Amino acid sequence: MDKKLYITTAIPYANGAPHIGHALDYLLADIWTRYQKQNDHDVRFQVGTDEHGNKIATKAIELGTDPQSYVDKTYVNFETLIKKIGASYTDFIRTTDPHHINSVKIIWQKLQPYIYKGNYEGWYCAGCEAFVTDKEATASGGICADHQQHYQKISEENYYFKASAFTDDIKQAISNGDMQIVPEFRKKEFLELIKDGLQDVSISRPKKSLSWGVPVPDDPEQVMYVWLDALANYITVLGYPDNPEWQLYWPADIQVVGKDILRFHAGLWPAMLLGLGLPLPKKILAHGFINVGGIKQSKSLGNGVDPIQIIDEYGVDAFRYFFSRHIPTLDDGDFTWETFENAYNTELANDLGNAVQRVTGMITRYQSGVIGEIPQGEHDMGTYHKSMENLEFDKAVDEVWLMVRSLNQYIEHVKPWEIAKQIGKDAEAESHLTEVLAYAVGALLQIGDLLVPFLPDTADRIHRTFETGRIVPLEGVFFPKIYKHTTDPHTTKD
Repeated sequence: MDKKLYITTAIPYANGAPHIGHALDYLLADIWTRYQKQNDHDVRFQVGTDEHGNKIATKAIELGTDPQSYVDKTYVNFETLIKKIGASYTDFIRTTDPHHINSVKIIWQKLQPYIYKGNYEGWYCAGCEAFVTDKEATASGGICADHQQHYQKISEENYYFKASAFTDDIKQAISNGDMQIVPEFRKKEFLELIKDGLQDVSISRPKKSLSWGVPVPDDPEQVMYVWLDALANYITVLGYPDNPEWQLYWPADIQVVGKDILRFHAGLWPAMLLGLGLPLPKKILAHGFINVGGIKQSKSLGNGVDPIQIIDEYGVDAFRYFFSRHIPTLDDGDFTWETFENAYNTELANDLGNAVQRVTGMITRYQSGVIGEIPQGEHDMGTYHKSMENLEFDKAVDEVWLMVRSLNQYIEHVKPWEIAKQIGKDAEAESHLTEVLAYAVGALLQIGDLLVPFLPDTADRIHRTFETGRIVPLEGVFFPKIYKHTTDPHTTKD
């Protein structure tokens, strides 16, 4: 039997509101998970929250509470989004979970041969909770591009992890495909970044500088730095090191991350794994950013898009459709309310919704709801499956939409309503009509199968409507038209 499959998503800080980038992580991982389950694989799918660090502690103080009570309230915001998106996750980890904390201490001790104490003097971004080199600080004018705040000059004694010791092994694993970075151009960017070697990484901070985190074993004056604690979640959630079941799922088949944290997942995390004597993940999928009208989303501009608002206004499958098809899986994408609503009205309502309604209506009207002998879907789905395997989900949905449009063209071309008029006049008309409508049902059922990973609710409705051999009327219209951000063409005057 094949190894059980495992997919992971990056764990966001529990202090912020979930945004569209997080939603994309969960959506991409869920599409892959549903596709694999459809193909009879057992999949574990991890999500979670990163709950340690100064940002959490500072926010808790501002609100007059303690960090644990604060994260106990805020992690729910992410859980709500994950459920709302329809993500079929199996494991939700919080880095404040007692098992995780104990496991991270064991990981620290196992990595001891590669840990040393040293003085750090340099630049630190509180927003990123990351140290930057002099070169990076100078290049950006001393200001973090993501947080628009000045780097702080810091001098302190920390523990370091000797990531540099694993440079050659990691370069080799990436180059020979043992740890594949998708897309290819991100792989090249990362190899360029580490061409002079991985740098050793500060993995602790003095307790006076970082109060909220996992204490360093045997040194109460030091607290583990967020990255070592957070990255370990991918194995601790499986039960590492004490529950042997973790070995059934590790190495991960895919780790889904945003491009901005690829360097931690392709550099520091593999170094930790090698230090622990564990295999590297098979693939890292680094997706791009979603801009709004060509402009990067930022708090200062107030142009962020709330995924929950989209789902509440248009439904979860409309959200899943746009972000799987109109945002390239492997590159940056763009969102505007107008393009979203146009895609909803023209593609989901007109193309797919209309095809289902018409076929349902004609079979009900002409055949009392009885469907003829349904042929197998005839479209060759090689391109669809290849796109799924290549993690180009947008291209896979394009393939499905070619089928949707082809079915609509077929209906327009054969005009079943005209054939119906010949019943009683032409001996062949009735069987011809039955055959035509059964062919349309076969196409819709194949479309439904292919939409299972992307639009699970819609796929389910298509199957329930047709699969018994008799039309099962469903409540409501498939994707009723919505005009909140565009104009209804039927209300405009010439």
